[in-house]
Amino acid sequence: MANLPIFDVAGSAMTAQQVRLSTVASNLANADSVTGNADETFRAKLPVFEATPVEGNPALAGVKVQAVTESTAAPVKRYEPGNPLADAQGYVYAPDIDPVAQMVDMISASRSYQANVEVFNTAKELALATINMGR
Repeated sequence: MANLPIFDVAGSAMTAQQVRLSTVASNLANADSVTGNADETFRAKLPVFEATPVEGNPALAGVKVQAVTESTAAPVKRYEPGNPLADAQGYVYAPDIDPVAQMVDMISASRSYQANVEVFNTAKELALATINMGR
């Protein structure tokens, strides 16, 4: 939509926030998973956003997901000798994921997505109102 780049900007933001919500969902789903080996432990996923110029209008920038990286936080080592996944010393390893921080991130991403839906809808209404001015 070269004539109305607002749709490109809002659309790119909604796509980026969708990826962010997906990574939060993945992190929350695996927050309580454990393994018997620290190297096999789930690592939290973190999206990396990047500003990207809108095609045909370098003064405007949308957003894109440059990459989805893994957390470098060390797994949490817990002594659970009765756990069938425990290693020879009785330890299991869990990802270092804070569910509260993930929920805050989820709310933030959801609100950002909703705000961009409103931008999209408002731009659509304004474009329709402009078209109807000539009638």
